[in-house]
Amino acid sequence: MWFTVPNMTHRVLFVCLGNICRSPTAHGIFEAKARAAGLEVEVEGAGTGAWHVGEPPDRRMQAAAKAAGYDLSGLRAQKFVPADFDRFDAIYAMDRQNLADIEAQRPEGNTTPVTLFLSHGPSGRDQVPDPYYEGGFDKVVAMVAETCDALVADLRGR
Repeated sequence: MWFTVPNMTHRVLFVCLGNICRSPTAHGIFEAKARAAGLEVEVEGAGTGAWHVGEPPDRRMQAAAKAAGYDLSGLRAQKFVPADFDRFDAIYAMDRQNLADIEAQRPEGNTTPVTLFLSHGPSGRDQVPDPYYEGGFDKVVAMVAETCDALVADLRGR
């Protein structure tokens, strides 16, 4: 849950495995929707693994996002690090394994909320499927956009 404070910049991090499909999609869509709603946000994405650090989002993910009106081309993959707990107000994991990998790095005493991204949306699911292996890029974009709408509504105080 957010505590909405006028003129507050909300710092949000989306995390998946490699930071080239799911989390950059959430990053791009959430940032666009939040800014369109007049919210001050700082948004980033990260991966629990470092295989793709510095790379742009997967070309198939970029194409699906672009077809839905979102440009991910300027994003670059980075690795989640324990310091991220102090840099962000909320961290959203794309699946249960990402959540466990993030929590394993939590500094003692840190209370930054880390939750499953889809738990904030209306889909009734808890994990965003990984299209890198499973396909369904368009489906992931739609699922992410729907959940981003719910997050933006929550930030605005509904």
